Amino acid sequence: MKIFLLLFTPLFIFAKVHYAKVEPYESVVLKSAVSALVVEVDLDAEGSMVTSKRIIHLDDSLDKINLEDSKKSVVLLEKMLGINQEIATSLSGTVKRQEGYYKRINKLATASKTQKDNAYSSFISAKTQYLSTREKIVSLEKQIMDMKYKVAQLEDSIAKKSIVLTNKYLYKLIVRKGDFVAPGSPLAQVEDASRAKLVLFLEPEELDQIEQKIVYLDGEKTEYKVNKVWRVADEKFISSYRAEIYIPAPKNSFSKLVKVEIK
Repeated sequence: MKIFLLLFTPLFIFAKVHYAKVEPYESVVLKSAVSALVVEVDLDAEGSMVTSKRIIHLDDSLDKINLEDSKKSVVLLEKMLGINQEIATSLSGTVKRQEGYYKRINKLATASKTQKDNAYSSFISAKTQYLSTREKIVSLEKQIMDMKYKVAQLEDSIAKKSIVLTNKYLYKLIVRKGDFVAPGSPLAQVEDASRAKLVLFLEPEELDQIEQKIVYLDGEKTEYKVNKVWRVADEKFISSYRAEIYIPAPKNSFSKLVKVEIK
């Protein structure tokens, strides 16, 4: 009798080790939306977390003067509109009376041609004056619309000339006081440091059922998952696919190198 000894060798699957730098969740370069002179730059805020503060101020002095004048123009135009609306209401009554008088006298056989012509002339004159006032009202309404649009444009321009950060990390200021910027000119590099990310480049076989795989950081099991995967191979690492894991922001600083295993 032959006895066969079956040896069961455990199958160990070794996950590939990756190293990733802890980076801010998002990094953006703020660019100017307008042409203006740089009048203020908060150099002390560079390299720090900005809670709520203006870091760059572009010259908006003429815009503010123009805005104040434009708002006054809106008020004056609205007053003129109100006056003309009252005039139109009054003229409307005059037109109705003149029209009624003309129709009555025009039916009278005893009225002379001169009386009838004068009544018609008075009616047409009142109607023409009323229509002229109505035309002026429409023109004023159009002017008010245009002026309000100008006010909105100026307010938008002024807002864009104050670069305010709220809970963002100011990594770098690109402009200095006295610089002149045009639309599209870089102003500052800002990081969203409210959370962090790890960027990996995975081999095709690592992507299989990646949603169910466990992420280990520095050898310790975590609850993190691979949050985002590019399904097109990377331009630089042509045989790999970019992936990102989102983690809480570090307490001390970014740029720490972390060992990452996905298995």
